[in-house]
Amino acid sequence: MCVLTRSLNPFSGGQCAGEEDWVDNRTVYIGHKEPPPGAEAYIPQRYPDNRIVSSKYTFWNFVPKNLFEQFRRIANFYFLIIFLVQLIIDTPTSPITSGLPLFFVITVTAIKQGYEDWLRHKADNSVNQCPVHEVQHGKVVRKQSRKIRVGDVMLIKENETFPCDLILLSSSRDDGTCFVTTASLDGESSHKTYYAVQDTKAYTTEEEVDSIKATIECEQPQPDLYKSVQPLCLCVCEPLGSENLLLRGATLKNTAYIYAVAIYTGMETKMALNYQTKTQKRSAVEKSMNAYLVVYLCILIGKAFINTVLKYVWQADPNQDEPWYNNRTDAEKERHIVIRAFTDFLAYMVLFNYIIPVSMYVTVEMQKFLGSYFIMWDDDMYDKELGESAVVNTSDLNEELGQVEYVFTDKTGTLTENNMEFIECCVDGHVYVPQAICNGQVDTRGEELFFRALCLCHTVQVKEEETVDGIKHGLHSGRPSSFYISSSPDEVALVEGMKRSGVTRTHTHTHTHTHSGGLRGGASVPPWLKKCPQEFELLEVLTFDSVRRRMSVIVRASEVYLFCKGADSSIFPRVVSGKVEEVKDRVEHNAIEGLRTLCVAYRALTPEQYEETYRLLNEARLALHDRDRRLAEAYDQIETQLVLLGATAVEDRLQEEAADTVESLHQAGMKVWVLTGDKMETAAATCYASKLFRRGTRVLELTTKRTEEQSLHDALFDLSRTVDFGLIIDGATLSAVLQPGPEASSAGDYKEIFLEICRNCSAVLCCRMAPLQKAQIVKLIKASKEHPITLAIGDGANDVSMILEAHVGIMGKEGRQAARNSDYAIPKFKHLKKMLLVHGHYYYIRISELVQYFFYKNVCFIFPQFLYQFFCGFSQQPLYDTAYLTLYNISFTSLPILLYSLMEQHINIDILRKDPTLYRDISKNCLLRWPIFIYWTILGVYDAMVMFFGAYFLFDNTTFTSNGQVMFGNWTFGTLVFTVLVFTVTFKLVLDTHYWTWINHFVIWGSLIFFVVFSLLWGGIIWPFLNYQRMYYVFMQMLSSGPAWLSIILLITAGLLPDVVKKVICRALWPTTTERIQVPRPQPGPATPAFIQRHHQGCVPNLVVSQPGCVPICVLGTHRDA
Repeated sequence: MCVLTRSLNPFSGGQCAGEEDWVDNRTVYIGHKEPPPGAEAYIPQRYPDNRIVSSKYTFWNFVPKNLFEQFRRIANFYFLIIFLVQLIIDTPTSPITSGLPLFFVITVTAIKQGYEDWLRHKADNSVNQCPVHEVQHGKVVRKQSRKIRVGDVMLIKENETFPCDLILLSSSRDDGTCFVTTASLDGESSHKTYYAVQDTKAYTTEEEVDSIKATIECEQPQPDLYKSVQPLCLCVCEPLGSENLLLRGATLKNTAYIYAVAIYTGMETKMALNYQTKTQKRSAVEKSMNAYLVVYLCILIGKAFINTVLKYVWQADPNQDEPWYNNRTDAEKERHIVIRAFTDFLAYMVLFNYIIPVSMYVTVEMQKFLGSYFIMWDDDMYDKELGESAVVNTSDLNEELGQVEYVFTDKTGTLTENNMEFIECCVDGHVYVPQAICNGQVDTRGEELFFRALCLCHTVQVKEEETVDGIKHGLHSGRPSSFYISSSPDEVALVEGMKRSGVTRTHTHTHTHTHSGGLRGGASVPPWLKKCPQEFELLEVLTFDSVRRRMSVIVRASEVYLFCKGADSSIFPRVVSGKVEEVKDRVEHNAIEGLRTLCVAYRALTPEQYEETYRLLNEARLALHDRDRRLAEAYDQIETQLVLLGATAVEDRLQEEAADTVESLHQAGMKVWVLTGDKMETAAATCYASKLFRRGTRVLELTTKRTEEQSLHDALFDLSRTVDFGLIIDGATLSAVLQPGPEASSAGDYKEIFLEICRNCSAVLCCRMAPLQKAQIVKLIKASKEHPITLAIGDGANDVSMILEAHVGIMGKEGRQAARNSDYAIPKFKHLKKMLLVHGHYYYIRISELVQYFFYKNVCFIFPQFLYQFFCGFSQQPLYDTAYLTLYNISFTSLPILLYSLMEQHINIDILRKDPTLYRDISKNCLLRWPIFIYWTILGVYDAMVMFFGAYFLFDNTTFTSNGQVMFGNWTFGTLVFTVLVFTVTFKLVLDTHYWTWINHFVIWGSLIFFVVFSLLWGGIIWPFLNYQRMYYVFMQMLSSGPAWLSIILLITAGLLPDVVKKVICRALWPTTTERIQVPRPQPGPATPAFIQRHHQGCVPNLVVSQPGCVPICVLGTHRDA
């Protein structure tokens, strides 16, 4: 990772042998002990302070930056242009009619974004002002985290979070180790072990640490959390690696204190460099909205163009050029006709611009933001064991939860509990369980080496305290006893299994002791177990990585041994002796049973071989370039010529209700894929247990074994002719599919064949998968021609890539704390069922109605204005008053649809949960398809024509009077049409509402009352700030006329009738599954069969049903998780 340089004169010049030129680095002076005067090559470097900034805005740039971002949206920019046009040219409507709604939308959005950024500022301040402890001049001083500088020596105490990236100098533990959890970085809450620098681990007091004179040379900051940084060697140097680097955000556990030096601070820490913005995920609903917006924009331009042309056709007759009261000036007459036509075109654009629903965007944002709380408030998604509830990290994808077609899930920790239990082990073909020995006597030599390997080949640490993280551990007969912590639950299970078998690991220092108490269950005790305790010196650790899939340790007692354990696929090829076939058979048997297996092997090293091994490792660790590659090559050379000892079997139990959840997802029409790094047999057993594969399912394999027997092309071609089957594919074969070699050039693209196979699969298991391959699979499915909606769920750092790639990313259990990577987080896999089948279903129904309704009511609103131009000589005379134009979308019709989109439950929650097939009714964005959009648009045009022509013909030859006076004028006609409009669109929403509460009644009827009261006040008072009083007494005169009341009732009825008739016919002839459930059933009487009575007793009393075309029955009470 970096290099610590120490010498009598730590600042002296010189180079180590083999040092290469490399300037992209930084030199850190521990404790800011700068070199003495005259030292060579000292260049002072400036580094940022430790301030973390995750906020987007500051007090000074909020207004301009926020406005710039908001006007990047097409709708907002369009209304800004319209508003400027109204200011520049003479338009038929006041600039207020466009400016006020735009100002409202911009203001609400700015307040929302400003509030969210204020929360980020607040979180930043809490971190930046957090107190930390620094060692200065041999004393510990307290200061704020933001004041930490590179080179500061920090004192970190137990349970404190690391304030920056640090190099561990020393620890309170004698062996210089410390335990760390990195849950906030990679989602893994298990303990990891880090090591102090060998030359400084003895410095355990403030005075001693302050006396260190050394420099650390490391490369410039980079975001990779795991990549080892290329080191530099200066003079006497100590190579450092990732095991010495403590990352910001990690937490010190089970270690009293440590001393460490800051090397990366502030926005240069690895955690801050990973604050990169995630790829913007857009929902299918948002894409539909944008498509509809383009259509309506074209309609708007068409209307303006038609009216402009017809105006000049009308004015071609000199007698109809202009009325006497609106003559054009000489300057207007002298303007070129093109300029006049363009000005008129802009004026018509302004007049008809309300067909674009600007307030829809802010309503949708409010609906998503407020609706997301229903998931977080859902008591059914609260896990008492973990004390956690569901978390929504982004509300922009709520409706996507109702459109999921593919679910990609991890296995370990997601489908299973990731709580391992040691079941058995096989030594030289003989089976052992923790409580007894099976198959008779065994070779004591093989048994000794096997048990030694399990006790030594791991990263488990021994903890002897009574309490860890507030939870009591290691209690035995009321007295504290040792227990184990590790980054891998498999390793803990193995060591605890050895402990139950009588072999106990007692220390975690360089010298390790094993105590043996004998195997239980009446088994005989081999002679070697009676030698207790035994001490082993740990010489080297060859750490585990996902590529090698194995780890090794080199230990010394009387002899030097290399013990290696790992996946069977990585151990068997390196074995030269041992009972391979017997162990392989047992491994395959345990894998079929769903157990996780590991193979164990060893190699005895002579002193000369160990010296050669040490030389290889040291050269690789000191390498200046390609350090990771050279280490991998060294490991590969060392881990050879192994002798197979045996294998272990560990059980990872299936999570509660995981099988029921998978089955429900299948019934809902979703295809579930399991992506795991486990071996095929183990993963397949889990898939059968979780009902991904049923016992009668035909399961086909596309694995390395099959492709060895026949070509990949032939195997794919055979599978492509099969339908309705389960598929198992491994990582190696998948790589060949995704990156075909020369063989594919003549055979075509394997990806298309593979996609066709996947379409015919009921379920897919991908085993032996690398993290990147998981993301590639998700990307491949996303990019297919159907463009299905995908969801990925996992709990570990290796699942982050596929979670970010999917349309919807969900993290569970440990990974919940890696919140920046997921869109949602749930405590357990079973909660996915309600999240999709209930919340996702509701979200999609609600927002699809919201979008269609907004376009519908704006068509109803503006189409009468278009028709009115044919009756006013295309003079651009507005039909509605300015106040009505401004408040229609803001006040009169916005709240009812917002509440509908938050509260609507067209089907009861329990029915949605019990009948997953209802999810199919809303799949593939069916409620926002073009036919439905066209229907809503035609319905809006019909209602607009009924309002306009109904009012026109009803009073065309009729005297519309009030107290004997004719009062049917321009503004009365417009007010009448507007009144019918408001009541019609509101009653349309009433007919569509199935779930009624007092809130619905209050908002819907309250909106209508507000319109009436506003109209009375607006026309009943002479407002001094207005230069016109055209609406004075208009509304009251209209309501004082009986024919006006009759026309309002008739026109509302005529407008709603076709929609009601359509619903009645469709429900009677072609009902959907949802509509069948909504049909009321007769109450069971005494003669009703028993099974029907039981069915009704199982129904929820407040199921909302409605007769076709009638107002649904009111239900008392609400659901908290609406």
